[in-house]
Amino acid sequence: MRIAFLTLGCKVNSYETEKMKQRFMQEGDSIVSFHEEADVYMINTCTVTNIADRKSRQMLHRARGKNEQAIVVAVGCYVDSALARGERDESVDLFIGNADKENITTLVKEAWQQKNMDDIWRESPGVTSDHLSEQARKEEHTRAYVKVQSGCNQYCTYCIIPYVRGPLLSKPVQEVLQEVGELAAQGIKEVVITGIHLSSYGVDDRKAGSFLELQGRPLLELLEAIAEVEGIERIRLGSLEPRIITEEFTKRLCAIHKVCPHFHLSLQSGCDHTLQRMNRHYTSEEYLEGVEILKKYYEHPAITTDIIVGFPGETEEEFATTCDFAKKVGFSQIHVFKYSRRKGTVADQMPDQITEQVKSARSDVLIEIENELEQQYQQNFIGQTEKILIEEQVEIQGKPYYVGYTTRYVKIAVPVEKITGDAHNEIVEVRLDESNISQIKNL
Repeated sequence: MRIAFLTLGCKVNSYETEKMKQRFMQEGDSIVSFHEEADVYMINTCTVTNIADRKSRQMLHRARGKNEQAIVVAVGCYVDSALARGERDESVDLFIGNADKENITTLVKEAWQQKNMDDIWRESPGVTSDHLSEQARKEEHTRAYVKVQSGCNQYCTYCIIPYVRGPLLSKPVQEVLQEVGELAAQGIKEVVITGIHLSSYGVDDRKAGSFLELQGRPLLELLEAIAEVEGIERIRLGSLEPRIITEEFTKRLCAIHKVCPHFHLSLQSGCDHTLQRMNRHYTSEEYLEGVEILKKYYEHPAITTDIIVGFPGETEEEFATTCDFAKKVGFSQIHVFKYSRRKGTVADQMPDQITEQVKSARSDVLIEIENELEQQYQQNFIGQTEKILIEEQVEIQGKPYYVGYTTRYVKIAVPVEKITGDAHNEIVEVRLDESNISQIKNL
């Protein structure tokens, strides 16, 4: 079969898509671009917002339009959420929830057989599945996501994920190390350790205590073990719970030199009243204390975050408080989201819902602040020599450039002529100037 994948949503979904691709390639199937004609179109969906739901439906319909004879498969969170609501989509042949992802090859092949079509194993002319497998590995040759944890028990009032992703479940350390070792053998130099609630890694058993009681020790022990894997040169962390950033945790984390000084601490709001309505389990002051600890142990750490604007009941004063707080922290990047109502969540039933017009206006304001903060942060590295992991070669305004990221996740463009030999998947030292950063905007 020729299978095309499309991933929506979070880094966990990206990780799971790669694992699904590997399973199908091991079965001898071919992985093709979503833009090509395929026998199976598989969309790994997202349901975190109503917009995510709509995007999932749009991509499923688009897949159906590409090839009426193909199998269209919806996978993941949107599936669980839609089925719970009794919703179906005629454009979809097969619905696979999160619990069934492990059996995906069997389920898809059974659906394909039921379709009773000819040429089940056809491939692109002159292209073998081995070739495509190698092509896929080359495209993911520099960075790979490793999901070590699933489930969430935080129950933020706006979020449907705890209901569709299930209880906390951590992957055993030896399984993680085996996976990381296999990635290193393929040439991967940077791994991104991710999970639905990464800070809860290793605390599945309630007798073990909460991640606060354990102060992140299971996660630290995992990271220390990963750092010993030969060939892995960088470890990047997914989203962390702000309360895990304590003096003890950060001091031990800082000793793991392969861990990149890039920390995504989800904020969602800089106003304590809004945080309470969201059922976020920290205050803005506690969040800021964590940021200050990181800045104590790391020079210019990249602090990135998510912020929701237009949450029910958010006043102009509360929004202004969030904007001021963002400036006070000095984020290197902010992912701005307009609040989206989700049926089945507490926030959906809250009074004082904000109009779309107000949400859009606030989003525009915060995005402008984000742009200013990102530029200010990047100025710290002008004139400095930074290590860049080169990921690809691109053309910018007619000239060839290598593009890659620093350990602090600053995206850099380097003229090809300044680097000797093929730099793909190499870590090179580059003295940065304004053009290295500004050229990225022309991509």
